[in-house]
Amino acid sequence: MSQVFYGNNTNLRVFSAIPFLYKQAVRSVNQDDESLLAHREKELFGTGVCCFTRKSEGLCVVLFSLVELSDQEALDNNMGAGGCMPARKTEAQQKNHLSRVPHAKPAFTVGDIKRAIPPHCFQRSLICSFSYVAYDLAITFLLYYLATTYFHHLPSPLSYLAWPAYWIVQGCVLTGLWVIAHECGHHAFSDHQWVDDTVGLILHSALLVPYFSWKYSHRRHHLNTASLERDEVFVPKPKSKLSWYSKYLNNPPGRIITLFTTLVLGWPLYLTFNVSGRPYDRFACHYAPNSPIFTSRERLQIWISDAGIIVVSYLLYRMALAKSLTWVICIYGVPLLIVNGFLVMITYLQHTHPSLPHYDDSEWDWLRGALATVDRDYGVLNKVFHNITDTHVVHHLFSTMPHYHAMEATKAVKPLLGEYYQFDDTPFYMAMWREAKECLYVETDETKGGVFWYQNKY
Repeated sequence: MSQVFYGNNTNLRVFSAIPFLYKQAVRSVNQDDESLLAHREKELFGTGVCCFTRKSEGLCVVLFSLVELSDQEALDNNMGAGGCMPARKTEAQQKNHLSRVPHAKPAFTVGDIKRAIPPHCFQRSLICSFSYVAYDLAITFLLYYLATTYFHHLPSPLSYLAWPAYWIVQGCVLTGLWVIAHECGHHAFSDHQWVDDTVGLILHSALLVPYFSWKYSHRRHHLNTASLERDEVFVPKPKSKLSWYSKYLNNPPGRIITLFTTLVLGWPLYLTFNVSGRPYDRFACHYAPNSPIFTSRERLQIWISDAGIIVVSYLLYRMALAKSLTWVICIYGVPLLIVNGFLVMITYLQHTHPSLPHYDDSEWDWLRGALATVDRDYGVLNKVFHNITDTHVVHHLFSTMPHYHAMEATKAVKPLLGEYYQFDDTPFYMAMWREAKECLYVETDETKGGVFWYQNKY
């Protein structure tokens, strides 16, 4: 096990009064070191000792591997006399989500991060993955059964409440199924690519998503995250390239219109017209096999994606003829709008935050780009959405990791990532409003060219 201690003194020692720590002095650490770096790493009787410094905080941070932690109370008592206390963020640090994260190249590598994660977190289980599909489908059909069997028997006041409740809950559950299909696109569902593509194609087509089209464009997003030239989705613009009408929307009514349009129409507009996506030299569309989004080797699978959409659309047409268009809208259409809204919101909030940098080609590299994302807290919906919301940082680092290991992996990497890890527990509905107000365009850093930050002043 490991424990981190902060100390205000330049010289930090492993106190011999603590019986369950190996006795060893740690070399003095200069608090004026320019960056967070490993000052010393040594194996001592099987106990790792590593010192770090951070100039901005004026603190020395020492990481000790403890031999025994069976008597936590004794540890707490001994710490009172030595000038070292268990590391905890101050209240100000916990609340300040808007402080810019570091943009310099980190001292750690992707290999270092991977070694910090338990190896079993990278193992995919076909049975476990299918259990989540079965669970979500069971709830989906249960809600469908309740709505079609009992809602028409309810008196008018109750029916007006029952249908909105059905739409919201069904939309949330179907968003969870969307996330599982998204995992299939990352080859995180099983060890068999054909299984992943089959399950992903069925689930995404059922939600009117072109599976292979999304898989390929989303893969490019992961390869180019936070790159102003090559990222695929929610690519911010510099102030000079904003639309002429943007400044007229920079007010509460304008933000309401913008958010409503984004949540309701954002997903189909992105798929059809590449709105908010990377600019291409010609028309880009997820439904067009010859779109510049795709390579020539991918075009056949784009046709397969389109065929899946056509089949589901025809089934919905037949259901509308048999039941009525109103029935299809109530049972399927409105929940699908909620799925699309959550999808856009989740993606937007994962990559839009005042603390996150973007980079041009002179500064961008894959690791810093992958770290330029933020974990969010959606409350109980974190579980409904299979934790895609609060484990997105580790998902960008290792996208083939299944979602049911992502929480454990996130906890394992947070101490190593340090200030490069960003988590914001602002309620998502408040965060949407704040980001729509604060994150209007990007401008280059005053002291570091090639690094861009969100601004909102016209």
